[in-house]
Amino acid sequence: MSSVGALFSIFFFLVVLGTPIAVCLGVATFATMMMYTSISPIEISAMIFEKVEHYSLMAIPMFILAGNLLSKGSAAQRIIEFAKSCVGHLPGGLPISAIFASIIFAAVSGSSPATVVAIGSIMFGAIMREGYPKKYAVGTIATAGSLGILIPPSIVLIVYGVTAEVSIGRLFMAGVVPGIMLGIMLMFVTYVGARRLGFKRTEPKPWKERLARMKDAAWGLMTIVIVIGGIYGGIFTPTEAAAVAAVWAFFISVFVYKDIKISEMFKVSLESAKTTAMIMFIIANAMLFAHFLTIENIPQQITNALIEANVDKYMFLIMVNLLLILAGSFMEPSAIIMIMVPLLLPVAVALGIDPIHFGIIITINMELGMVSPPVGLNLFVTSGLTGMSIKDVIVAAFPWTLTIFVGLILVTYIPGIALWLPNLMYGS
Repeated sequence: MSSVGALFSIFFFLVVLGTPIAVCLGVATFATMMMYTSISPIEISAMIFEKVEHYSLMAIPMFILAGNLLSKGSAAQRIIEFAKSCVGHLPGGLPISAIFASIIFAAVSGSSPATVVAIGSIMFGAIMREGYPKKYAVGTIATAGSLGILIPPSIVLIVYGVTAEVSIGRLFMAGVVPGIMLGIMLMFVTYVGARRLGFKRTEPKPWKERLARMKDAAWGLMTIVIVIGGIYGGIFTPTEAAAVAAVWAFFISVFVYKDIKISEMFKVSLESAKTTAMIMFIIANAMLFAHFLTIENIPQQITNALIEANVDKYMFLIMVNLLLILAGSFMEPSAIIMIMVPLLLPVAVALGIDPIHFGIIITINMELGMVSPPVGLNLFVTSGLTGMSIKDVIVAAFPWTLTIFVGLILVTYIPGIALWLPNLMYGS
């Protein structure tokens, strides 16, 4: 058996046993390196630490801390009230408000599960009390929360930027238009569904109340301005923006909104550290896995094989989407990116696909994976919040999941959707 065959055999064997994905990656790579190379265990251990010694990865714990601080406090509730004042009068206004609030909170927290928990825990009961079917409420919350990994700041985009060695600032800008577009598409589907259910338009809130709600949420909304404005304005790098976001979230949660006491900071920090440790452990092992594939020249072999087979970029993108949707149904987004990008990106570049555009395609696929059976993370989070079975959550989320799939097709074959804003801001 070849070294690559042994690597994937061990990996999939451990996956079938239900072993955590990070352990599968690490054990498979370590065992294969010991069998097929002369690299010592000490050198392998050093390689693992070396892989995570990347400046851009320092943004991850800071964004996680910022997201936890804001989701534990009242920032989510204030953003929801602002969203309701803007779109709550439309048919389906409350579910649409949940999607609108998810878009805003995604831009504050950068995390999909955090968005589902923060918005869903408040909005699910409210939507039910307005007379909407339970499945309708569940579908909007489960899928809208997935926007958290596309709209900047996004931990998944940071991981892709590090892996692909492309500008994280450009990636953040590239996620804005597709993220807003998908949000609007989800709101439109919600609006049409509400009309069919017989919900009518109500009197819109006066502008005075809308401005009051915006003022009330302003401190939380300023997080978006600080992060995106600071990066675009050249004031700080994405990594520095993460630290600024964490400090700002601490300031408004403790001293402005006063939702979190100083004595509670240890608990919030510990939760953030646990999440960071989990993600970084996955990244470290996935990078080692990808490194072994690289030294075995697997990416080059795949690239040459596809080029010799005369596979054009459109067929390649179809193959990539199918592969990533399947992988996203079983694996965590960061692990998929660390494994797949070193294999697929050289082929994409050789076929003339922009690496920034390719990153957004991968990220939307990860969104679909988070709401796809059997192990989509958002499905389990929503199930826990609502008490519905996973099967019922999957059925409830299907119309909105299909909407994200349509958005994926549009972004895949119309590169300008993703590239227009970064090219405008940074130059083509």
